[in-house]
Amino acid sequence: MSQKVALVTGSSRGIGKEIALRLAKEGYDLVINYARSKTAAEETAKEIEALGRKVLLVKANVGKVEKIKEMFAVIDETFGRMDVFVSNAASGVLRPAMGLEESHWDWTMDINSKAFLFCAQEAAKLMEKAGGGKMVAISSLGSIRYLENYTTVGVSKAALEALTRYLAIELAPKNIVVNAVSGGAVDTDALKHFPNRDQLLEDAKANTPAGRMVEMADLANAAMFLISDAASMIRGQTIIVDGGRSLMM
Repeated sequence: MSQKVALVTGSSRGIGKEIALRLAKEGYDLVINYARSKTAAEETAKEIEALGRKVLLVKANVGKVEKIKEMFAVIDETFGRMDVFVSNAASGVLRPAMGLEESHWDWTMDINSKAFLFCAQEAAKLMEKAGGGKMVAISSLGSIRYLENYTTVGVSKAALEALTRYLAIELAPKNIVVNAVSGGAVDTDALKHFPNRDQLLEDAKANTPAGRMVEMADLANAAMFLISDAASMIRGQTIIVDGGRSLMM
């Protein structure tokens, strides 16, 4: 029961997978959460097991509170503790504000911000058993500036960042550290759903002061730093990883 355990939601692919693999290399057993991509989740699990770590696969739509509770019940039964929780699962309807419907709003807010709250509640209970823990939420620059067709996602990510600050204070007495990482444009599968994907990529390539686009590894680096003991006095912050792009907006 002393082996450290990490949960990364939406970790069958993309940034979530990158972070999960990094945690496995650091010696954590992993809970891989997915909603639809079972084959991808199984492939991720194999890579983690090849690193000598245990893996629990859990299919759950984290936009539904009952599914969150079911997932954490399985985690508790399997591992009995949690040391790291990374809220990475994300979705959203990409339309202009005036074209949004109530279902679009509810879907996006449920998965991108409500899920963080109710996963954090359950994770905190397991972290208390281990004497504390670390939480990291994955956000994006659309939370603080306008991106075309990004209304629901941007607002949901702004809520995620506000929630990070509230949780950081309320969970501090339990020795739980809470922060967020916000990334610039990263060429992942998720970006393929953006109507203006090519425009975003060209902007990032041409106008990022660091001279290159942000990569998944860059976000994983920031997340791993926040999870480390070196960042124990950083609380409720959103670390922007964008190569300086947002400074020139």
